[in-house]
Amino acid sequence: MSNNNASINVPHDALVVVKPENHRYGSKGHHQSLPQDSEENRGSFGGAQSSTSVVDQVRTPPEDAGVTSSASTICPAPVCRQFWKAGSYNDELSSKSQQPTGKNYLHVHPMFLHSNATSHKWAFGAVAELLDNAVDEIQNGATFVIVDKTINPRDGAPALLVQDDGGGMDPQAMRHCMGFGFSDKKSDSAIGRYGNGFKTSTMRLGADVIVFSRHFKNQTWTQSIGLLSYTYLTRTGHDRIVVPILDYEYKASTSEFVTLQDREHFISSLSILLEWSPFSTEAELLQQFDDIGSHGTKVIIYNLWLNSDAKLELDFDSAAEDILIEGNVKKTGCKITNDHIATRFSYSLRVYLSILYLRIPEAFKILLRGKVVQQHNVADDLKHPQYILYKPQVAGREEGEVVTTIGFLKEAPKVNLSGFCVYHKNRLIMPFWQVVSNSNSKGRGIVGALEANFVEPTHNKQDFEKTVLLQKLENRLKEMTTEYWNCHCVLIGYHDTKKSRLKVPQNVQTGGRPNVNMLQKNSAGYSGRQTINPPPGFPAAFPNANLASLPRVSTEPVVLEKRKEHPDLVASAASRRKVGSDGFTVPGHIRVEQFIRGSANQSQDSEIVKLMEENKKLRAKWLDHKVRSQNLEVKAMNLSSELEKVKSEYERLMEELQALSVVKEERSRHVNT
Repeated sequence: MSNNNASINVPHDALVVVKPENHRYGSKGHHQSLPQDSEENRGSFGGAQSSTSVVDQVRTPPEDAGVTSSASTICPAPVCRQFWKAGSYNDELSSKSQQPTGKNYLHVHPMFLHSNATSHKWAFGAVAELLDNAVDEIQNGATFVIVDKTINPRDGAPALLVQDDGGGMDPQAMRHCMGFGFSDKKSDSAIGRYGNGFKTSTMRLGADVIVFSRHFKNQTWTQSIGLLSYTYLTRTGHDRIVVPILDYEYKASTSEFVTLQDREHFISSLSILLEWSPFSTEAELLQQFDDIGSHGTKVIIYNLWLNSDAKLELDFDSAAEDILIEGNVKKTGCKITNDHIATRFSYSLRVYLSILYLRIPEAFKILLRGKVVQQHNVADDLKHPQYILYKPQVAGREEGEVVTTIGFLKEAPKVNLSGFCVYHKNRLIMPFWQVVSNSNSKGRGIVGALEANFVEPTHNKQDFEKTVLLQKLENRLKEMTTEYWNCHCVLIGYHDTKKSRLKVPQNVQTGGRPNVNMLQKNSAGYSGRQTINPPPGFPAAFPNANLASLPRVSTEPVVLEKRKEHPDLVASAASRRKVGSDGFTVPGHIRVEQFIRGSANQSQDSEIVKLMEENKKLRAKWLDHKVRSQNLEVKAMNLSSELEKVKSEYERLMEELQALSVVKEERSRHVNT
């Protein structure tokens, strides 16, 4: 297996010593803290169980030991290698099919593993679920998560590795992880909440997954190995989900890990793991803990699914530092569009992970194929940004608030890309959500970013539940797009469609040439008109003429750079500078167009300027809150890290104190004798 985490310091605990060839099987006293294997408690996850209703969600051997054969030299692959065709199942293969025994509990059929995983239409959505588990472990001291290619030692086929240095899972948590609907994530900031993401994501990426986790709590080290194998279940014809799990506990007296299950249960689970996992001996299984350190979790997904062309769905070969989706690269005629993040995120895992989270502590790193993923804020790609506060209401009650950053892409109008990146609790749910149609130019190049915590994501975290609040949000984003376009489209060279146009003035002859005679009548014929001055930053087209007698003029192309000197004139002077195919042609390819400067327009301009001033204040306030929030998050992470260090130091000192006490007692006995 490759090890591409050299760029960070992965902790290794020197005091952990494993001697797999001489395992001591735990006593009943050790086993009492784990789920029992009585008929009433099979598939339970610790704690008291009702005698009338037990959901047998994850069943562990030994009761199914008779189904398996001796260890195979090759880890079998699933019968069907394409995910969308792997739902067929034949449960008549089993020579020992388990029938209901009259107990009031339910079985989960193996077909549910596949049907449950179909919620992920997109492979990267499944990868993101596994990243969420690692990010949630930041509160438990996690500093990195590794996403990499590894090799199945049985057949040399590529496999997917996801590893973090979080708190890890104890035996009970491992069973919750393998079960359905169990979640101990009670924090409001936690991304995971349904207790289903691990199963859907791993089974969507491959037919089989093996999990290694080490956990330390209350002076006790435990480590567990679990196997969720769709291949094993389908090839043996099981009529329920069977999950072999091995549990170990570290004994300081012997400086080794010993098993917690009884011998029969341990041997049964181990035999299944050795036949259907990538590792053929117990020593190879335990060797996977070497780079985990004192705590953390390693997930290896193997027998990865193939696409319709019989190629691996995850492409590890086309880019050495990336993982691509085979066949998902769609090229258009525009290179700028092809290279843009709004296009590349759909097939490049590195690009997708760079925008997956709004905020990541600096101490936490995402490593993809051995290289750190640089976090990217979509709002940084915008020019002429605006910040809009939205407070949705239902039945007159305010449901929350959100500040939306909206603007033009820096490449606009050269790219026909648009949409909103909508986050929920720091996690990207809908990337570049198109709320307006791209059938016309209106809205072209407009992109926004927002964190909407008042709407609920679906289980696959790639969409939101279709609620009234979501519909209101969509409508408001459409309005924002239209309003922003109407006020700012002139900044990227489009017409200002808000103001009406006049007919061809009398001082312009057919063909667009000025009538010299009309220019000479200025003082007499137009003495009552107000003089129109050119917008600041733009030269007058006729410097020697009285502008009161001429329509407004502008030269091609539009000189947008000068607008930066006067940002407050976006909706007034800048919006009046119009260039279009229906303008009037004058000598030197100058197009002339007359504007109305009535009291209504002046009122509208003053209102827009007022709104812009309010927008500036809102932006400053939002940025201040954002900086404070980030500082508080960093401070919390630092305090958490310091607390973990203090705990570790305390535990080390207590161990030394206990050791000194033992030495002192021995010396006292020696002196007395």
